[in-house]
Amino acid sequence: MIRERLTGNRVIRTVLPTEADTVAALHARARATYYPDGVPDDGTDWAAAWRGVIVRPDAHVLCAVEDGRIAGVASFRTAEGDPVESVRLFQFHVDPERWGTGVGTALHTACVEQWRVDGKSTAVLDVHADNQRARVFYGRRGWVAEPFDGSSHLRLRLMICGE
Repeated sequence: MIRERLTGNRVIRTVLPTEADTVAALHARARATYYPDGVPDDGTDWAAAWRGVIVRPDAHVLCAVEDGRIAGVASFRTAEGDPVESVRLFQFHVDPERWGTGVGTALHTACVEQWRVDGKSTAVLDVHADNQRARVFYGRRGWVAEPFDGSSHLRLRLMICGE
């Protein structure tokens, strides 16, 4: 697992359990940008949810830190029932204030590097259908849409090549 990796003026590292509130706030800011009518309130306590993911032994939660602030976060693991050689990217968020600065690219690169180390050959994710910015971001990095029956989300797949 990545403990800390310096990329330019950014550090990519594992998120600490004490940072769950910060990660939840970033998550909320990022999600708010692609819900035209506002983020639906489903009652989820996102800080508690992130705390649970961060301490989960089979999960990876990475963050990009710039100027002492978490600027992006990614969580992934092999989901129950998925083949062992696959990985699911559950959450990938960049603070909207940092869009276009390379934070997402650096974080995505770190994820792919970790997937290679872990011996994964395929990655999948679900993206909100209205999140055009994310769809373009992933498409530029080789993610391809596949048939999916989700009404508000699309399923994307990335073939992970060895080094």
